Amino acid sequence: MAFEFRLPDIGEGVAEGEVVQWFVHEGDAIREDEPLVSVLTDKANVEIPSPKSGRIAKLHAAVGEKVKVGGLLVTIETGTEGAASATPAPAASTGAASSPAAPAPKAVSPAPASSSGTILASPYVRRLATERGIDLRSVRGSGPSGRIVEADLAAGPTSAPAPSAAAAPVARPPAPAPAAAPTARVVTPPAGELSDVLERIPIRGVRRVIAEHMTNSVHTAAHFTYVEEVNVSELVVLRERMAKHVEKQGTRLSYLPFIVKAVVAGLRAHPHLNATMDDSKEELVVRSAYHIGVATSAPDGLIVPVVRHAESKSVTQIAKEVQDLAERGRAGKLSRAELTGSTFTITSLGALGGVLATPILNYPEIAILGVHKIVRRPVYRADGSIGPADLMNLSVSLDHRVIDGYEGAQFLATVKSYLEDPHILFAEMA
Repeated sequence: MAFEFRLPDIGEGVAEGEVVQWFVHEGDAIREDEPLVSVLTDKANVEIPSPKSGRIAKLHAAVGEKVKVGGLLVTIETGTEGAASATPAPAASTGAASSPAAPAPKAVSPAPASSSGTILASPYVRRLATERGIDLRSVRGSGPSGRIVEADLAAGPTSAPAPSAAAAPVARPPAPAPAAAPTARVVTPPAGELSDVLERIPIRGVRRVIAEHMTNSVHTAAHFTYVEEVNVSELVVLRERMAKHVEKQGTRLSYLPFIVKAVVAGLRAHPHLNATMDDSKEELVVRSAYHIGVATSAPDGLIVPVVRHAESKSVTQIAKEVQDLAERGRAGKLSRAELTGSTFTITSLGALGGVLATPILNYPEIAILGVHKIVRRPVYRADGSIGPADLMNLSVSLDHRVIDGYEGAQFLATVKSYLEDPHILFAEMA
């Protein structure tokens, strides 16, 4: 019996998802709850398991294709024929080796797999394998039920065990060669194209989501950017002192948690910046909670995990949460809820922060703060002398449709005052 599986509702507000990776091919056998497909929504990869046991009759969406919620994903044969395909055949009484029934000849992998013949591995492990040019069919999994984990990739390919003397030889088609690591390739240009085109790279997955999101932001909001120079000499000393204690707990203390607290103080003083735009109703939605997005670089592109209720958290708590979100974000393990719902975003390249940038709004938010690198330079002091100081530029981009330049400048001046005298951050938290 054919079972048509449609894209389920995988999160509030999700209308569609992009197929990132199929874990099966047509003709494969699969058991219920085994990985079926990875779908991307709002920058979060969601691994969807199979709802039924059976045989994959037809895949209705290609990798890179967008599917609406309720749209047809796959047809699974679940009747007697499908069940037979999903169940390993018992060994013959003669002791001859047996293999799972299949509707068509397929290459048999030497690596252990699930009882259905499906290689078990998370999307993150599959991506690592692709980047390293490793064929997962040649890797022996050490996880539960033979699941391949990251450590197995470091161990390298394993060859198939030699058949026992009692086992009869089984004819197998040759296995495909391991996939090569992606490299730049010279392409034959179509007529009329320049001859020096090196490569054409499809814009898919997270990169396509980022492209669509940035295009929408630029074409919708009226961006303007305001910049301040901040003397963070006292902050540098305070962070160094606190780091000795915080890092004993296994958490790295960067400047970012202090900046988050200063931003919250600035938003409290200027609440209209802690808001999102509802363009359909032409309304500015001002929020009472401070959910701070922290732009983070990940293998597939920029993601923005969210520190929720930053107003109620200490510098140390924020440091731990930011570290956890960044690590899981780079591993592709964040949920959609952890990547949405921010009210204000901070973007920083740390030591590579440069002198100045004009960040693009994380629409529908109406403000974003760019943090730039700290540089020690000579400055004039209040008494007229010259001495060293640690200086940093901050740039805030705002939606000029609803925020005037003067209000944006006031906000950044407030943030600056807290960073230049960081001890008052602790009074702010009281």
